[in-house]
Amino acid sequence: MPVHPLIAARFPLISQISNLEEALSNPEAALAKAAYEAPYASYSLPDVTIESTSITGPYGDIPMRVYRPPASTGEAPGLLWLHGGAFITGDLDMAEAHVVSAELASRGAIVVSVDYRLASETVHYPVPLDDVHAAWRWFAEATNELGTDPRRLAIGGASAGANLAAAVAMRVRDDSGILPTVMLLAYPVVHFPVPALSDELAAEMRQLPRMLRFTVADIIDITRWYLGRLTDIPTRTMPGHGNLEGMPPTRIVLSEYDDLRGSGELFEEQLREVGVPVQSTVAAGMLHGHLNLPPAAQMPEIERSLDFLAVGL
Repeated sequence: MPVHPLIAARFPLISQISNLEEALSNPEAALAKAAYEAPYASYSLPDVTIESTSITGPYGDIPMRVYRPPASTGEAPGLLWLHGGAFITGDLDMAEAHVVSAELASRGAIVVSVDYRLASETVHYPVPLDDVHAAWRWFAEATNELGTDPRRLAIGGASAGANLAAAVAMRVRDDSGILPTVMLLAYPVVHFPVPALSDELAAEMRQLPRMLRFTVADIIDITRWYLGRLTDIPTRTMPGHGNLEGMPPTRIVLSEYDDLRGSGELFEEQLREVGVPVQSTVAAGMLHGHLNLPPAAQMPEIERSLDFLAVGL
C-alpha cells in the first residue's frame, strides 16, 4: 500500500532537512523534526508498573527501567529491550523504548529497557555491545528478583538495538552463556553493506524526503560512528555476516518503506537456512522506526507490530 496518508501529509515539514546529523545539530531542523514526529493522536500508557534501576557495567553504571504487568501471578516471560537510534541517539524516554516497553508489559511480560552507552567521537564498539551484554547477564541471572520465568527470557530491539540484541545472542551462544529463548527484532540493520532493495521499492523510496532515507553514504556513516572505522569489521558488529547456527528462534518486524528492509529480509533467509525458526511481518505503509509512534486508531499497523512481537513472548 502507499505510505500511510497521515505520515505522507507531514513530509513537507522535513523536506528541507538533509540528514539526521542536520536534524540533531540545527535548531530549526530540530523543531521541524519534532513537529514531524509529534503523536498523531492522544495516547496514554497502559496500566503497568515502572521502576528505575541500574547495574554496574564494565564502563560504569547502566541505567534501566523495569516495566511490570498490572496483575502478574507467578513467573512472567521476560524481555530485555534495546531502543534504536543509529547507535548515536536514543534514550529511555523515546517511544521506541518507553512506549514499546510499556505496551509489551501490558501484554503480560516483564520488560527491562536498557540505556546503553551511545557511540560518539570517543565511544565506539565494543562499548555499546559490552553494556548490553552486561545487562543481559544480569537479566538472565535476576529471575528471582524480577519474577521472570527462566524458561522464557527474550532479547529484542529496534534498528541499531536489534543489531545489539542479535550480537549479544551470538556472544552468549559462543561463550556458553544463558541463551535467550527468542529474539524479537524490529527493522534490524545487521549487514554492511545493506542488501539492495528491489527496483520497484527503490524507486518508491527515492520519492521520500531525504531525512527519511538511509543512503549508501548514511550507512557508511552509521557503521563508522559505531565501529570507529570502516576496515577490519568484526562479525559481531554486523551479525548477519557471522555463523547463525544455534541462534534463538526469531520474530522480525519490517517496515514496508525502509532502505534497511533488505537487511531484515536477508537475516530471515539466513536464519532459516541454518534451521533457526523465524517468522516475519511487514508493517504496511509504515517507515523505518514506526515503533517510535505510539499506537493510534488511525494506524493499526503499529498495534499489529506490537502484537506480533508479544506473541513471541
